[in-house]
Amino acid sequence: MPDEPLSPVADVAARSPEPLFAPLDAQVAECTAKWLAAATDAASPDTQLFAKLIAARDVRHELALSGLSQQAWRALLERHFVHAAVPAPLSSLPPVDTGEHAEFVETLRALLLTYSSTVVDANDARCLASIIAHACLRPDHLWRDLGLAGREEVTWMLTRYFPTLVVLNVGNLRWKKFLAQQRALSLGLQPGPAPGCPGCEDYGHCFPDHR
Repeated sequence: MPDEPLSPVADVAARSPEPLFAPLDAQVAECTAKWLAAATDAASPDTQLFAKLIAARDVRHELALSGLSQQAWRALLERHFVHAAVPAPLSSLPPVDTGEHAEFVETLRALLLTYSSTVVDANDARCLASIIAHACLRPDHLWRDLGLAGREEVTWMLTRYFPTLVVLNVGNLRWKKFLAQQRALSLGLQPGPAPGCPGCEDYGHCFPDHR
């Protein structure tokens, strides 16, 4: 099964985000609507994206897995969800523990930020870089790890926030594989899987030499 082709970058960036941010299930859709009801500007595509990302973790009581500190969470809510009550878990959110993969997370986050778009909020880009880097520790396709509805949503997100990185994916690689590859190359390392890749159903396809 070949890697799925990328949507044309220009097309994805130009589309309205509304059809892209399709709910995974009724529970996530309800939670997303709750966050948008508390939004500073519910029509903002960035707010819609963060509402979906937060809702996907919120319904599973996994906000800590997004990789944001209390300070980053509070600042994100102030920017996008000014009318929201701070969720109880955020009042006692423990430091994010990435264990043996801390270096992977930090270096991937730093790499993403070197490609940040100048048209998005820099603080939003920092939050998203952390969320994506931590999602790469999970054992699935990146869109599922993030709680999004498909690859197209990931493409839209990366194109908006890290557009010059997206255009480097000339091999149409799956996004988690591509991000791990780019991180390795930036450090002068041999490209290989992200920490979460071995648990994915398509691990053998993406990395046949690692089976």
